[in-house]
Amino acid sequence: MKKTVAFICVHNSCRSQMAEGWAKKLGDEVLDVYSAGTENYPEVKPLAVEVMEEAGVKMNGHYPKLLTDIPDEVDILITMGCNVVCPFVPNSHNVDWGLDDPSGGPIEGYREARDIIREKVEDLIKRIKNNEF
Repeated sequence: MKKTVAFICVHNSCRSQMAEGWAKKLGDEVLDVYSAGTENYPEVKPLAVEVMEEAGVKMNGHYPKLLTDIPDEVDILITMGCNVVCPFVPNSHNVDWGLDDPSGGPIEGYREARDIIREKVEDLIKRIKNNEF
């Protein structure tokens, strides 16, 4: 049975979008994937899209979403380290990944965030397959 996971950040324009992209590419057999933000934002950061597509993850169709756009309850809620308190979303497991936000910086920061997020998503998938969640 698939686990529902939501990646949450402030704007849903960079890190949480990268996490959604990786999770959909790598964990489709075990995950139902969502991402959302706590505030409106007009677009996914172009550099986030660029570095994900460099790694073979298609980001067409991705757009910033709000918490109201995802299921009311999820199995796993992952925050990106946004230094804000998210409104409560019912969940079975809550994890904060504590990631630095590359927004506004050079492309190398986006690549670093992308690679860290991939490792974390791979670990999440492994843990789900091992029934740790």
